[in-house]
Amino acid sequence: MAKSEATVEELVGKIERGELRLPEMQRQYVWRSPRVRDLLDSLYRGYPSGAILLWETDEVVPLQDFAVSQQANPYKTTLLLLDGQQRLTSLSAVIRGEPISVRGRKKPIELLFNLEHPDELSIVTEVNEDGDDEDENEPDTVDSTEDELQQRFEKMTFVVGTKKLEQLPQWVKVTDVFKTDNDAIFLKRAGVSGFDAPRYEKYSQRLSRVRGIRKYVYRMDVLERKLSYDEVTEIFVRVNSLGAKLRSSDLALAQITAKWRGALKTFQAFQEQCAKRGFDLDLGLHVKNLIALATNQSRFLTVNTLTVERLQEAWKHAVKGMEFATNFLRNNVGIDSTALLSSPYLLVSLGYFGHRKDYQIPSSDETKLRYWVLAANAKGRYSRGSSETLLDQDLATVRDGGGTDQLIERLRLQVGVLEILPEELEGRNQRSSLFKTMFLAFRDAGAKDWRSNLAIALDHSGSQHRLQFHHIFPKALLKGSYSRRELDDIANLAFIGGKTNRAISDKSPEKYFPGLIEKAGQKSFDAQCIPTASDLLSVDQYRAFLAERRRLIAKCLNDFLNRG
Repeated sequence: MAKSEATVEELVGKIERGELRLPEMQRQYVWRSPRVRDLLDSLYRGYPSGAILLWETDEVVPLQDFAVSQQANPYKTTLLLLDGQQRLTSLSAVIRGEPISVRGRKKPIELLFNLEHPDELSIVTEVNEDGDDEDENEPDTVDSTEDELQQRFEKMTFVVGTKKLEQLPQWVKVTDVFKTDNDAIFLKRAGVSGFDAPRYEKYSQRLSRVRGIRKYVYRMDVLERKLSYDEVTEIFVRVNSLGAKLRSSDLALAQITAKWRGALKTFQAFQEQCAKRGFDLDLGLHVKNLIALATNQSRFLTVNTLTVERLQEAWKHAVKGMEFATNFLRNNVGIDSTALLSSPYLLVSLGYFGHRKDYQIPSSDETKLRYWVLAANAKGRYSRGSSETLLDQDLATVRDGGGTDQLIERLRLQVGVLEILPEELEGRNQRSSLFKTMFLAFRDAGAKDWRSNLAIALDHSGSQHRLQFHHIFPKALLKGSYSRRELDDIANLAFIGGKTNRAISDKSPEKYFPGLIEKAGQKSFDAQCIPTASDLLSVDQYRAFLAERRRLIAKCLNDFLNRG
């Protein structure tokens, strides 16, 4: 194995020119913006950033596209990137100003650099900057005040861009810094008017250090040409297993594609089909589904023993199983999006059930299967304990001839009482599996936005109609009197559109309930199990309001689950 070195700039250039390619065995780009921010910060400070593993070969091997654009490779020899994809793709996107393409969607990585960052490294509690994690239009879910957030940002060197920070003169777009060696535009905007200005030298040096990231040198390990694709795949698996940098599904995918050339495109095409129907699933879930149909269990330990023929046959069954699962969820259960699942493992077990029953489900079993799916989803069947162990238990139950009664009994053994009790809701927040079931039950009951009268749905277009969860008692109203856990209790949450949420703002339910009930009717509140008695709507009666709403919600959820 040869040793070499290359700067970030050289490696980014190789990606852009198509000289550096990705083999099919690689996982897809998965980094979120905060990870890229931290990488830039480490390189800015000259911290170690690992090595790059490459393979130079004349062999024709199946490839996949980088998440950033590339030109056609003009050379016969292919230089393949085995380790370092996430880092180099991120750097390529930021330095070139290229959007990242993930599952057909393109999105830029927008980072800002703080010209006034502290000289010493500050350890800052994680700030949720990535817009993918929060609805930026939701005014009632931010726990920190703007002043507190600003103070935390000021201690940081790089942050994920926000519109407010972009307006401040000391924050500059990182991509813009890489695009030019001229500091004048950044200095002028920051109020530095001349060479003798106090901040001129500091800002210029810092901008130079940012550009210096392009000259950061990576050590490269280059595998020999004589190695076969199978050997390189084994090296890839071993390297990543030792470093625990990839999930087991990623390593299994590498082993599968080494045997079954072109399999990745087959998997991705079906992944895209599922996404179009509302079930946007990680590729690893489809691989787990394949293994379940090939081996009657979900773990990847025996992937290397499976023949190409067995994998291909199992994939046909896996596709049929997943189609059955998504159809059953959408049309029999009312779950039309992965956002409403407590765990995507439910799709694997449901598809396996359909496969083993040869897709012939009696009417009585359909009712019980619907109940099991909803109860398992509400109770978080695969979200507590060892998820794979629980999934394997259910697969074994079905494999050995068990039906819906046995699946329901296994769930009962796990959670005790299948009925949803009011006290079970206490302290749960919007991340709870019960919150997803609340949405399903309220939607089934005909819940609508209190102003537009649009039925609640996950796919409304336009920010004014896009669904948000609304704090019935606004958090600003409760702060100081109740704990954070009580503020975010799901008994304080309702589903309404963005415009309605913003119109309510921080008003007390004592003030905004009467007008909305007059316009929308009592039924709109009843559909979401919201008590409207005036003696429960004052701040000092908040705990009594929560207790009554938990009682109403529990009854609603049980009725929904048990409806045939």
